[in-house]
Amino acid sequence: MSDQYIGEIRMFSGKYAPVGWELCNGQLLTIKGNEALFSLIGVKYGGDGTTNFALPDLRGRLPIHNSSQYPWASKGGVETVTLAEENLPAHTHGVYANNITTEATENSPANNTWGISTLTNYQTNVSSNIVQMNNELVSNVGGIYSHSNIMPSLVINFIIAKQGLYPDFQ
Repeated sequence: MSDQYIGEIRMFSGKYAPVGWELCNGQLLTIKGNEALFSLIGVKYGGDGTTNFALPDLRGRLPIHNSSQYPWASKGGVETVTLAEENLPAHTHGVYANNITTEATENSPANNTWGISTLTNYQTNVSSNIVQMNNELVSNVGGIYSHSNIMPSLVINFIIAKQGLYPDFQ
């Protein structure tokens, strides 16, 4: 792995970092002996800046290029999401019911119906024989559990060069 710049990050399929490189696991390095790398990244990723500094931690993270919306060394995103009612688009669940005088004998929706799809949602000529529907017919659903927010991925190590060419600034 020749001609790397100090501070350069590469993807690496090995389990460990080669000589002159470190895994991007957020670990602390001493400034002494790593002055060149420290001069490039400082304490942007952590450390006290007196005796140590931290490397970028790319575990469970996707690197993106910096911009005004995503400043250098900032973190964002979450691995799991809990959707709340306010996260869903406005929508309705129409309920159609039929005035049936026979007693219900099935409690499964399979091959059964509780309304006629050709009727409109509201009727003006209803009988005086109105009964309340079961409270569970239309109710809130969902829960407080989160779901994964991770796109299909292949896990690979990121490594950062501690040794190599010092990048020129123009």
